[in-house]
Amino acid sequence: MTANATRILVLNSGSSSVKYQLLDMGKAADGDSAGARLAVGLVERIGEATSRLAHTPLAAGGQTRETTGPIADHQAALKAVAEELAADGLGLDSPELAAIGHRVVHGGLKFTAPTVIDEAVLKEIERLVPVAPLHNPANIVGIRTAQALRPDLPQVAVFDTAFHTTMPESAARYAIDVETADAHRIRRYGFHGTSHAYVSRRTAELLGKAPEEVNVIVLHLGNGASASAVRGGRCVDTSMGLTPLEGLVMGTRSGDIDPAVTFHLKRVAGMSADEIDELLNKKSGLLGLCGDNDMREIRRRIDEGDERAALAFDIYVHRLKKYLGAYTAVLGKVDAVAFTAGVGENAAPVRAAAIAGLEELGMAVDASLNAVRSDEPRLISPDYARVAVAVVPTDEELEIARQTYALVTAS
Repeated sequence: MTANATRILVLNSGSSSVKYQLLDMGKAADGDSAGARLAVGLVERIGEATSRLAHTPLAAGGQTRETTGPIADHQAALKAVAEELAADGLGLDSPELAAIGHRVVHGGLKFTAPTVIDEAVLKEIERLVPVAPLHNPANIVGIRTAQALRPDLPQVAVFDTAFHTTMPESAARYAIDVETADAHRIRRYGFHGTSHAYVSRRTAELLGKAPEEVNVIVLHLGNGASASAVRGGRCVDTSMGLTPLEGLVMGTRSGDIDPAVTFHLKRVAGMSADEIDELLNKKSGLLGLCGDNDMREIRRRIDEGDERAALAFDIYVHRLKKYLGAYTAVLGKVDAVAFTAGVGENAAPVRAAAIAGLEELGMAVDASLNAVRSDEPRLISPDYARVAVAVVPTDEELEIARQTYALVTAS
């Protein structure tokens, strides 16, 4: 790696898509996180006749280019991405490219930090496929394709689960037979870890403190949603579990539910395991409650007097309050609550409703501050509040790039 190799390509490979960003970590180190982003893009519907590639070269004016047409597989998708980058002078053969960072959803207990990928690492990621069947296989395909394109370049896996591996056993263990749990790797792993890591650290910066000095409850509220309790920069509890199904009410996932519901549906409704899986993961949550999983549409329906939408919103908020109370108890002392991701960053009514009535816990929201829309981290709590309430836009790609760059440049 050359001395001026400061660029990191971040790849997030899904089953039929590839999201990517090219970042210059030299600029990020200088505090220019916006200027660090050289290009962003998305390849979707891979394997279909209607495949689409949208590429935006931010370093060259930011004019998005779109192409449509069949892209057979991930190898063809990444070759197309490489061609788009090369057209802007940002090609994968550039000596300024230091590494490729890959988002990997599940790292189990073995991977607690970003890891340079070799065959042994890939085999372990493959071994974890049974606990992440929708994500890890696609991540593996993306890694192997990138390795084929640049076999000489360090490839780094950054795991969604890694940030949560600091949880104590009392939080990570389920109360089931230990031998059975260990034999089948059943425990709380947690997800959205790169987001929780980034947001908890940025929240500390917003308060003018080091992460080690701050206790933060992070609410990552998107179509998937999770909460974490972060003490001194280390996760001590999180809402998602063995899979991303547990925890908060989400766009299409139920979140917390009595496990006996699954037995009941099998015995009484005659549903198969796959049908129950699809129900709880894809047909539940806000979608199951009111037919919409878009919070903007739900709020519009509430304003028009729709009772189903109002009930769905109330159930969503009720679950948020339960986790805010629970994680206040877990942490003992809370310095800040941080809202992030699509809903957390943009839905002021969700933030206001989640914090309403929690004044005895030291939490409050200033209505005028909460109404402000901004892409910058900001406080929305009044000066008198004992607990700061913040909106902190997440940046998982920057976090992956930061961790990748730190690893490959470590002396």
